[in-house]
Amino acid sequence: MSNPSLLILAGDGIGPEVMGEVVKIIDWYGEKRDLKFDVSHDLVGGAAYDAHGTPLTDETMARAQDADAVLLGAVGGPKYDVLDFSVKPERGLLRLRKEMDLFSNLRPAQCFDALADFSSLKKDVVAGLDIMIVRELTSGVYFGEPRGIFTEGNERVGINTQRYTESEIARVARSAFELARKRGNKVCSMEKANVMESGILWREVVTEIHAKEYADVELSHMYADAGAMQLCRWPKQFDVIVTDNLFGDLLSDAAAMLTGSLGMLPSASLGAPMANGRPKALYEPVHGSAPDIAGQGKANPIACILSFAMALRYSFDEGEEATRLESAIEKVLADGVRTADLLGPEGGSPVSTSEMGDKIVEALNASL
Repeated sequence: MSNPSLLILAGDGIGPEVMGEVVKIIDWYGEKRDLKFDVSHDLVGGAAYDAHGTPLTDETMARAQDADAVLLGAVGGPKYDVLDFSVKPERGLLRLRKEMDLFSNLRPAQCFDALADFSSLKKDVVAGLDIMIVRELTSGVYFGEPRGIFTEGNERVGINTQRYTESEIARVARSAFELARKRGNKVCSMEKANVMESGILWREVVTEIHAKEYADVELSHMYADAGAMQLCRWPKQFDVIVTDNLFGDLLSDAAAMLTGSLGMLPSASLGAPMANGRPKALYEPVHGSAPDIAGQGKANPIACILSFAMALRYSFDEGEEATRLESAIEKVLADGVRTADLLGPEGGSPVSTSEMGDKIVEALNASL
């Protein structure tokens, strides 16, 4: 049998730097755990625009469709702000999500013990935090029609449409319930059923799916604005949160800062199973391209490495190896190793991007 295939799209800004450390980890698994991958590389975002005049070529899109998993670094940067909206770097990422039909976006917010003091909340509120936000990713207000900027009378009006079908809600609800069964067995569904018809439908469909298929899972409902407040008040009340595209975008970024640094947060975007049983999948760190520090060796590669850990778990059924990698990262942090974004008020000497990758490889070696 051939090895599983990984398509790496490092992208822009710090993307190539953090992805370089992921490649170290991939190579380690091939050498030390006989877990080999067929790795290929291509362009996305601004890098693709510079080379081809488009943020994602049809050829790269086809390669992504054929890969067992796609690993993406980051897209965008100020040099591309002048481009037409249709060819901005972010359109490449949106095309990947849409055409691969990656409807379920998993964003874990986990607070490592060594970093509990870095959260903006009190340590006892975030210590041990481990929640998963499941965001619907291919519908809702970011994709609904009609959309655009139009002229009405003597002024312009911007229009975006919030639109969901029953089947779109049902499939992301099932994704959340399945995840909860492997975690704390609790799902909180968030919407705005008090003011939005799409929210009413969302609540009805999630409730129906729960009653028919997942009655063993504890289900609660919460308005999304109240959910944002509760994430800041007592986030450990949650296990799995499922919500729509817009609210998921906002809530997951709020949850991200509970952990202390965007440089620590991975994500997975999953779709329907392929012929080999693996889901369509794209893994990427939550952080952006950080052009202000690109090329300086200051970027924290942990979010990107943790994204590969999610690939091990969700695409390749290698949960034990994913846990090995996560534990290695936790050990490095417990030993006080820090990139610049993880230094506290007391300061210290940060390690570089590549040095952090090397330390994680050392910890992996020590796990054998």
